[in-house]
Parts: sequence; structure tokens; C-alpha cells
Amino acid sequence: LHMEMYIDSAMGLIITVGGWWCKNQHDELKRVTVLLNRTREEIAKEYVSVTRQQSDMDRVIDRLDRLEGKLDRLIER
Repeated sequence: LHMEMYIDSAMGLIITVGGWWCKNQHDELKRVTVLLNRTREEIAKEYVSVTRQQSDMDRVIDRLDRLEGKLDRLIER
């Protein structure tokens, strides 16, 4: 009879500690998820997209090509 009580108490303690650990893990996962989402938002503010960067580079190259053409015409004179 006493052994049964000890086993029940131990099982109750194990289940309680396991439940507490699972809740802490769940809360930590939620916290990390929030931080990850904030980080993604901050990165999006600071960095340009690939298409935007390609568009900007195309504009720079076009201007350099025009400048090169003007320099070529100036040298030919």
C-alpha cells in the first residue's frame, strides 16, 4: 500500500515537472519566433531586394555607357 503511494507520488511529480518543462519550451519557442519575425522586418528595412538592386545597377551601367560615349566623342575631336 505504501509502495503504491510512493509510485503515484513519483509519477505525479514526473508529470508535473514534464508539463512545466513543456510549457517553458513552448514559451521559449514563441519568444524566438517573435524575435525571428522582428529580425526579418528589420532586415527588410535595411536591405534591398535582388530585383531592386538589379534595376539600380542597370541604371548605373546605362549612365556609365552614356558617359563612355561622350568621352569617346570628346576624344575623337
